[in-house]
Amino acid sequence: MQLIHLAASAGYTTPPTWRVLTKAGYFIGLSGAIGATVTYAASVRPALRAPESHRGDVDVMRRRTAGYLAWAGVVLLVAGYFQLAARLARAGKGMPFGDALSPARIWDFLVAPAGKGAWIAQGTIYLVQNVVLVLASAALIALFLPRTRRHLNTLALTALPLSLAVTLVAAVPATTPKNADKVLDLVFSQLHIVSGVVWVGGLAFLAALAASRRLLGEGAGLLWADIWRRFSLVALVCVGTVLTSGLWLSWKHVGAISQLWTTTYGLLVLVKILLVLGMVVAGGVNQFWLMPRIVKAREDDDTSSLLHLTLRHFPKVVWGEVALGIAVLAVVPFLGGSARSEAGSPAAVSNGSIFAAGAFLVLTLVASLYITVRTSDALARRTPSVTA
Repeated sequence: MQLIHLAASAGYTTPPTWRVLTKAGYFIGLSGAIGATVTYAASVRPALRAPESHRGDVDVMRRRTAGYLAWAGVVLLVAGYFQLAARLARAGKGMPFGDALSPARIWDFLVAPAGKGAWIAQGTIYLVQNVVLVLASAALIALFLPRTRRHLNTLALTALPLSLAVTLVAAVPATTPKNADKVLDLVFSQLHIVSGVVWVGGLAFLAALAASRRLLGEGAGLLWADIWRRFSLVALVCVGTVLTSGLWLSWKHVGAISQLWTTTYGLLVLVKILLVLGMVVAGGVNQFWLMPRIVKAREDDDTSSLLHLTLRHFPKVVWGEVALGIAVLAVVPFLGGSARSEAGSPAAVSNGSIFAAGAFLVLTLVASLYITVRTSDALARRTPSVTA
C-alpha cells in the first residue's frame, strides 16, 4: 500500500496485473529459448564431443537437453501469444485484455495500415516478429519427437538465430529515430535484453541439466568441468554487457543518485541493481572458489571430487543465481516511465563528456573482468587440495 501511495503521489502508474504477467512471461520465454540455445551452442555441444568412453553420459545429457529445449519452445509460443495480446490491449485507445485475446482482433491489429509519418506499419513489424517466433518455437517443439532428437544440433542451432530475431525484430522502430540518442537507446536496450536472458536462461538450463546427475557415471565430472568452464566465459561476457548497457539506461532514466530512493521508478531500479549484484556475487563464488578446485581436481584426475564439485556444489550456487534472475524478471514489468519525469528533472542528452565517462567506465569494467579470469586461473594453480 505504501508503494501504491508513493506511486500515485510521484506520478508513477502501477501496471495492471495482466501487463505484469505477460511481460514477465515474455522474458521468461526469451530466457528459455535464447538462453538455452546459446548455452547449448557455446558450452554444452562442445563438451558432448567426448570420447567413446563417455557415450552413456553423453546420451543422457542429449536426451535431457532435447526435452528442456522442447518445453522452452512451448513456453516461448504461449508467452509470445499473450505478449502480442498485451501489445494490442495497449495500442491506440486501448481495450480490455480479455478482448485483446481474440485471434480476429489480433489479426486486424497486425494488418492495420501504417500511421502518418511511419515508414512501416507497427503491426507489420509485430507480424514478422511473431512469424519468426512461431518458427523458433516449432524448431524446439519438434524435439519432443524421438526421431527428431537425432537432429538436436541442427534444430537447436536453427532455433538460436530465430530466437534472437524475436526480440531484435520487435525493436525495429516504425518511425525514423529523432536523433542518435534514440538509436543508442534501441541498441543498448537490446544488448541489455539479450545478454540478460542468455545469462539467466543459460543458468536455468544448466541447473536443470545438472539434475540428471543420478543417471550419470563417475566420469561425468570431466564433461561438466568443461561445460562450467565454457559457460563461465559466456557469463562474464553477459555480465559485462548487462552492466555496460545498464549504465546507459540508468543514466537515461535516473537523473541523480538520490532519485533511486525518492522516486518509485528509482526504487525499482535500485531493487533490480541489488538483485543483479547478488547474481554477480554468486557468480564470483563459483569463479573464485569452485572453479579453481574443479581445475585442480581435473589436473589430479580426482574423478570423485570432480563429480561432487561439478554436479553438487556448483549447481547449488547456480540455483541461487537462477532465483535472483527470476526476481529480476519479476521487477522488469514494473519499470514504466522514468525517475527523471517523476522528479521533474530534464531529459538526458548525451555529449562528449558523457561518452568519455562511459568509455572510461567500460574500459574499467573490461579490465576488471580480465583480472577476474586471471585471478581465477592463479587460484587454480595455488589450490593445494580439493575439498569435496
